[in-house]
Amino acid sequence: APAVFTGTDVYQRSFNPQEYLREFYRLTDSQGQPNTFLTQNLRVLQKMFSLDGLRGDTLIDVGCGPTIYQLLSACEHFQEIIALDYTDQNRRELEKWLKKEAGAFDWRPVVEYVCELEGDREKWAEKEEKLRKKVKQVLKCDVTKANPTEPVSLPPADCIVSTLCLEAACKDLATFRSALRNVGALVKPGGHLVMVTVLQETYYAFNNQVFSCLRLDKNMVEEAVEGAGFDVRFSDVQPCPPGNAGADCEAVLSLVARKRASIS
Repeated sequence: APAVFTGTDVYQRSFNPQEYLREFYRLTDSQGQPNTFLTQNLRVLQKMFSLDGLRGDTLIDVGCGPTIYQLLSACEHFQEIIALDYTDQNRRELEKWLKKEAGAFDWRPVVEYVCELEGDREKWAEKEEKLRKKVKQVLKCDVTKANPTEPVSLPPADCIVSTLCLEAACKDLATFRSALRNVGALVKPGGHLVMVTVLQETYYAFNNQVFSCLRLDKNMVEEAVEGAGFDVRFSDVQPCPPGNAGADCEAVLSLVARKRASIS
């Protein structure tokens, strides 16, 4: 792991979204091996977004990066999606796909996989269109700020999804707990938080660069979620597939939590 926790300046300066997508978001790697980490996450996201009550008008994706996989099941249950990320080039990469620009990443195999989970592989083009229509805004955010989207103030959403973001954005547990409170404030009472977090990971690497990750266990994450005003409704731990040189994670925690009504 890097000697100093990777800061936002490093992401802004040297995070390459195209290389990141190539490394982690193809269904099969360069050796033709299946990307179990990705398919496992797609399956659990599909399961979580099928739970009772996970629907509504607005969904905010916190720390979307340059990816859409985390929205493929979600977009069936919400009318409007707002995607947030710190890094300019990640937001630009996402916009490329949304606008069908030349050189955008080809998500089709991943979309087909999710459509197959949902019962009809052939609906991939329809799902892509649906998602493109529903993403209404792509905004800069910083989870360490009390209002992550400052200077913009978003109305509280029905649901927040955050995948593989906070553990890479927070240098210690106190920052992680505080970031969850900041992010939790974006959701309305009775609304949901859907999270996918790697456990016991200290770094991830691609394109000859290494990025820090906060080493967390299941209890730390769940306590932070409860501390941010949520009750955990669903929690699932899957082991990380072995032999992934790109990261040292031991497991992946997926959870759904419901925001408690505020005591006025």
